[in-house]
Amino acid sequence: MLKIGMLTSGGDCQALNATMRAIYKSVRHAADEPVEFYGFEDGYKGLMYGKYRILQQSDFNGILTIGGTILGTSRVPFKKIRKPDENGIDKVKAMKHTYKQLDLDCLVVLGGNGSIKTANLLSEEGLNVVAMPKTIDNDLWGTDMTFGFQSAVDIATRAIDEIHTTASSHGRVFIVEIMGHKTGWLPLNAGIAGGADIILLPEIPYDLDKIIDVIENKKTTNLNGGRFMILAVAEGAISKEDAKLTKKEYKEKLKNSPYPSVSYELAAQIEERTGREVRVTVPGHTQRGGAPDAYDRVFASRVGAAGGRMIVKGEYGYMVAYKNREMVKVPLKEAAGKLKLVDPNSSIIGEAKLIGISFGD
Repeated sequence: MLKIGMLTSGGDCQALNATMRAIYKSVRHAADEPVEFYGFEDGYKGLMYGKYRILQQSDFNGILTIGGTILGTSRVPFKKIRKPDENGIDKVKAMKHTYKQLDLDCLVVLGGNGSIKTANLLSEEGLNVVAMPKTIDNDLWGTDMTFGFQSAVDIATRAIDEIHTTASSHGRVFIVEIMGHKTGWLPLNAGIAGGADIILLPEIPYDLDKIIDVIENKKTTNLNGGRFMILAVAEGAISKEDAKLTKKEYKEKLKNSPYPSVSYELAAQIEERTGREVRVTVPGHTQRGGAPDAYDRVFASRVGAAGGRMIVKGEYGYMVAYKNREMVKVPLKEAAGKLKLVDPNSSIIGEAKLIGISFGD
């Protein structure tokens, strides 16, 4: 019998269930021997503490269109993975024990950057691991796309869309804060799709003077006559001044800041400099919620099927990846610990600037 463990780790997103469904269906279809699936509850914690259930076909019925994860998830920071828990339990040793106790042939991990690092660690510890690229940030190295990303882009875009009429009615400047702490793929794509005038990304430190200049001069250059402005701001956007600070200095500044996020600080600065009314909208966790869109359902099905094929063939130690419109495998040791950043000199940035979008630089 082929025994497969499966867990979802880190932040939830759309298409986790769709991917698990595709893994289950493809392995059942391709395997020559009977298959048994063990679902670990709440991510790596389930593997650590032996909390699991045997998954039946009924668990996968009707979940293609359902967001979130039927297994539950949690965050177990990689930097703390080697530290004993509050009861002194060795986390890595405990996960290996559960894996061997159940006599698993493979562990499937659906997760983002931190989860992939832990998956690679377990692979190096001798476990058979296959990983699936999950994150709304699309920042996993080695893959052009991650499941959850396109659905999040759609939600963030709709948030910007809904702001247009109220911004126009009141003649206000609106800041829509989009998820993206370290990378800006989500605000970049949602900003372009939503018709934002200014997009601020973590990878491109902004100059406040440039932003003010764009706002004050849009009356003659903007199609809406400058009556309103929309800024799509990544939660990790940073000014040129703050970018010069050390990591420790910047953390200290954020700790002592009177503003809940960079968007509110920017709003106050714009109001002071221009006299314009500025409002901030934060879609927040709605960007990770709800049903996966059509693209993510197809993509998740392909990712899961590719992972299922790898499992049946015994190809372990890899992450399923999407390159040049094809599913490929990337060694976990190559994908782990690397971020796929937005290149400030990339063609998409150049094309966005060509249609009049400012990045505050």
